[in-house]
Amino acid sequence: MSSTVPAPRVIAVVGPTAAGKSDLGVHLARELGGEVVNADSMQLYRGMDIGTAKLTPEERGGITHHLLDVWDVTETASVAEYQRLARAEIDRLLAEGRTPVLVGGSGLYVRGAIDALEFPGTDPAVRARLEAELEEHGSGALHARLAEADPDAARAILPGNGRRVVRALEVIEITGKPFTANLPGHDSVYDTIQIGVDVERPELDARIAARVDRMWEAGLVDEVRALEERGLREGRTAARALGYQQVLAALAGECTEREARDETVRATKRFARRQDSWFRRDPRVRWLSGAAADRGELPRRALTFVERAVTA
Repeated sequence: MSSTVPAPRVIAVVGPTAAGKSDLGVHLARELGGEVVNADSMQLYRGMDIGTAKLTPEERGGITHHLLDVWDVTETASVAEYQRLARAEIDRLLAEGRTPVLVGGSGLYVRGAIDALEFPGTDPAVRARLEAELEEHGSGALHARLAEADPDAARAILPGNGRRVVRALEVIEITGKPFTANLPGHDSVYDTIQIGVDVERPELDARIAARVDRMWEAGLVDEVRALEERGLREGRTAARALGYQQVLAALAGECTEREARDETVRATKRFARRQDSWFRRDPRVRWLSGAAADRGELPRRALTFVERAVTA
């Protein structure tokens, strides 16, 4: 450990996709004598490597990464299950005197890992009825209902995300409270330092376009073909992942590969804006510039911030 930080805490590296979180997480884990705990919901899926920009073993630089390749692509993602897994890793690392470095842009997963967040149960009958309505009427109609019941939730959930709309309506019906009432406040269960990687929108958009190009060149289409044979189309979460959803449409003849590529860029840019908005609402996040002009300074500045926060 080359840092002078006296005691381990949880470090969370957050921000939008393509901002540079993964590399910074590796650097901090190395300097702080820690290990990385993944907080990207799609990187939990086995075989979803290229399209999620999962670091290769070489890029991890010998730093142990946890919660990669946990779920099969046919499994539905569960924040509650992720919370259980993430806290088990965090608790173990803290008990060993090591620093957990939580890295990812899935806002609810980050909050589920480090904040006081309880998940309402499910009601199979309610869920089945809502899913039948989704199938019959489409997500737009259910989203309109959600907008009446919980405007804040409707603003946070895209109309086309039928799975999340159904879950929000289910929670409202089960608890009798708005879905947003079940979202976490800013009450941490760990002593956590959160670092946000900040990249101006024009540069971030350019990085996203370049990243999608690299994914196609690296064989994303072949990766999706292989996952399709393992049941990707039946995966209620994995099949909707950015890039994978678009390639599946191309493989089904619903669009050209070029159109799939262009739509992946557009959808990822929209997603990055939502990620940024989510983390900006958290006053505990300290934002550091990850712009090209400052990228060389980012690791040093992040480590300095951590050291000062710990010794304050």
